[in-house]
Amino acid sequence: MEPKKIKTIGLLTGGGDAPGLNAIIRAIVKVAIGEYKLRVIGFLNGFGGLIKNQAQELTLDDVVGILPRGGTILGTTNRDSPFHYPVMKEGKKVYVDISDRVFENIAIQEVGALIVIGGDGSLAVAKGLYQKGLPVVGVPKTIDNDLKDTDQTFGFDTALFTATEALDKLHTTAESHHRIMVLEVMGRYAGWIALFAGLAGGADVILIPEIPYDIKKVVDKVNQREQDGKKFSIVVVAEAAKPLGGEIVVKRKVEDSFDPIRLGGIGNMVGEQIEASTGKETRVTVLGHLQRGGSPTAFDRILAIRYGIKAVNMVMEGCFGEMVCLKGNNISSVPFAKSAGDRRQIPLNCDLLLAARQLGVCLGD
Repeated sequence: MEPKKIKTIGLLTGGGDAPGLNAIIRAIVKVAIGEYKLRVIGFLNGFGGLIKNQAQELTLDDVVGILPRGGTILGTTNRDSPFHYPVMKEGKKVYVDISDRVFENIAIQEVGALIVIGGDGSLAVAKGLYQKGLPVVGVPKTIDNDLKDTDQTFGFDTALFTATEALDKLHTTAESHHRIMVLEVMGRYAGWIALFAGLAGGADVILIPEIPYDIKKVVDKVNQREQDGKKFSIVVVAEAAKPLGGEIVVKRKVEDSFDPIRLGGIGNMVGEQIEASTGKETRVTVLGHLQRGGSPTAFDRILAIRYGIKAVNMVMEGCFGEMVCLKGNNISSVPFAKSAGDRRQIPLNCDLLLAARQLGVCLGD
């Protein structure tokens, strides 16, 4: 498809919500309409809107005032992959490929190219649609900061701020009551939030998925602080941290989701083990979805704006089958990842891990 023939672009937000989604929607709409004189169609509730033809035209009036708002005005879901869509047949749920329906609805809406904003699951679907012939541009979004081929995703900085603020508040009550405070944070299978927040918030122990932990090392750290006259400790635990030789703690499974596993419970497990071994009162806080909500930080707003502008420019330049990315301080693009399952975890030679060790932080190993 020649870029000059595109008169309408579509966009959707898929996967979990993240601060900055409205900022990127605003940027896309303003640039598409203001500079390129395009129509913009927003598909509602992720890929479900593509499948069910639930869409609305987005105008400049629709994006007034949404820059500082959390969430997404289009709605989102981490389900509804058109390549693995649940239907009932003979009383049983089966999964079928209904991606042809997407192309039918794209034609009905007269959309010439689609911008997909999402994490690894959403971008894997975007890649499949592109391989099937749909002009698609991807934009990386997740608070987990675990998408490969980009140095940072928008939403991460806001989640990090929330976690750091929580640690600041936990410090005061931990010190006042001489307790052990355990904070469980999100991040899926990567420990970026835990490591960054732990360092910024002065944690004494940071447990991340990349380094299986020995609970004895954690207990030793707490006991050593006690011997040194420090009557409290702060422990940060990533939701996918796991003990040496053990497994991650799974709270439940959601069959229709891009990633059916729902993590949760590691914070309580670590807290109970610390209390049993040290005899010190231990309290656990699980931040959960607080990390995904609220107004985006200035960094996330600007990164989302830059991503949105780049995505529209890529559409007009015919750069399809690619994802917008941040490399250093520059906005660029890369072809869709060859393997959607690969995640960007913390390298074991990361300078921040070395910094944590030099500061005396226990990483559980």
